Amino acid sequence: MDLGLKNIHVLVTGASGGIGLETVKLYLSLGANVTAHYNSNSKPIQTLQSMFDALSETPFGPVAVIVVNHGIWPSQDVPIVDMTIEQWDHTISANLTSSFLVCREFLRHMRAAKESVKDRAAIVLIGSTAGKYGEANHGDYATSKSAMMYGLTTTLKSEIVKIAPRGRVNCIAPGWVPTPMVQEALNDPAVSGPVLAATPLKKFATPLDVANQIAVLSSSVVSGHVTGQVVFVEGGCVGDL
Repeated sequence: MDLGLKNIHVLVTGASGGIGLETVKLYLSLGANVTAHYNSNSKPIQTLQSMFDALSETPFGPVAVIVVNHGIWPSQDVPIVDMTIEQWDHTISANLTSSFLVCREFLRHMRAAKESVKDRAAIVLIGSTAGKYGEANHGDYATSKSAMMYGLTTTLKSEIVKIAPRGRVNCIAPGWVPTPMVQEALNDPAVSGPVLAATPLKKFATPLDVANQIAVLSSSVVSGHVTGQVVFVEGGCVGDL
């Protein structure tokens, strides 16, 4: 099936590896024009206005689709009772505040876009099953994803249509995916065992499993009437046993 993404300008953040890189490769195979964005820390995200200005002047034209994939998962187990305000603030800033900034600048530039671009406007945020079930010893991460999934996504889906009447906002919430960010944790049977035990499909998703759903949700051809949704890619997982 043709997803109608040929020559559509797509921006993917957090594109250096794992889900982000697989998403970039998939969009390219579908004929999209892709800008891959990555930073090793969140500070450069705050200069996104100039980035969107520059992207609008490229031969690709204005960005029509953004995939907000960047984020951090602090690997050290820290229960909320022992968590420092510095760790909490850093995770919320890197995962949630920076996502707000990306979406805000995208919408500000969408105001001046042609109707043909506005008709294809789509935001796909990347949440996590942690945002639904919580995650012991990683409450900062779980909270940042929950706010994205249930606060930011559902608010943006009502606001984007004031700028792009056919614009859509959805969220993909993967379960555990073997990526460089979490591979070390998954190598521990104490982590991977309970997750797989609670997953009917008894396997982890691959980055391509997630990328496929991102592409489908961003397509105005097959998902043109889908907005404000959180789609879980977790093999039926019901949390940790």
